[in-house]
Amino acid sequence: MELLHLRYFAAVAQELNFSTAARKLHMAASPLSRRIKDLENELGHRLFDRDTHHVRLTPAGSALLPIARGVLEQVDSIKWRLDETTRPQRTTLLLGVPTGIHPELRERLDALAERVRDRFEVTRWPGATDRLVDAVCDGRLALTLARLPVGGDPALEQLPVMSERLGAVVPRDKFPGRESVALAELADLAYAGSPAAGTHAYFRGLDQQLSDLGIKKRITLNSATFDGVSEIVSSGLAFSLSMLDPKSPMQNYRLDNVAVLPFSDFHPRLETGLLWRQDRAHGGDLEEVAATAREIFAEPLHV
Repeated sequence: MELLHLRYFAAVAQELNFSTAARKLHMAASPLSRRIKDLENELGHRLFDRDTHHVRLTPAGSALLPIARGVLEQVDSIKWRLDETTRPQRTTLLLGVPTGIHPELRERLDALAERVRDRFEVTRWPGATDRLVDAVCDGRLALTLARLPVGGDPALEQLPVMSERLGAVVPRDKFPGRESVALAELADLAYAGSPAAGTHAYFRGLDQQLSDLGIKKRITLNSATFDGVSEIVSSGLAFSLSMLDPKSPMQNYRLDNVAVLPFSDFHPRLETGLLWRQDRAHGGDLEEVAATAREIFAEPLHV
């Protein structure tokens, strides 16, 4: 018995018309009728009752139909079952993301996720840089974006992905119509640090730089949020620093009486990197992801 015999039988059983079944099988009715006769002879059972007007399944034909369909379904599923078996299984990768990631950086992350989607499902996990880096070190996260520099495990590999210029966040009514500001003009205001200032090396260093350049006053907000810092700035008591690019999501925290101005004599930038463990990226499970990330971020973004 050949597999084609079962296909011919199933087609006729579905249509109960030899001519219609033959057209669907792209063959003539006569050879189809002969193939069905051959199958009946081989099985020793008549499968169809035929006359000039009707075709009906015999009891034997009715019994064979689900068997034939089951065999054909199994055969037809061989290719996709084989593909599923041989295709590497998709693995979920958790990617740490700190607050305020620039939309152009998000677009590149989307490109990374798309490039590796056959093997990995990249899921983003929010958090503060220090905690995200710790999670990569101990394996809870596969990789993370982080505000540089970071300390911690020397086994971490860092890929620079973005550099963002910072500006002064000032009370608008104290600097009306201004396009820039000098540090000396901020001396009467207190510096209100970022919510990450107490935990991140970059912001601690920035605070020291400002002190060395003559900014001595400080406002410390316990459990500060970006909204809280903006409230203090809006009230006229302080200034802070934030991303200068108008497309940065950090601009969303700006209140009505707040402006973000470039410095005329100070040029701070915030660097962001993509981090992973070297042992996972060189011969390990993240080798493909790391290689793809190096291609996508061959030229880091600058805004």
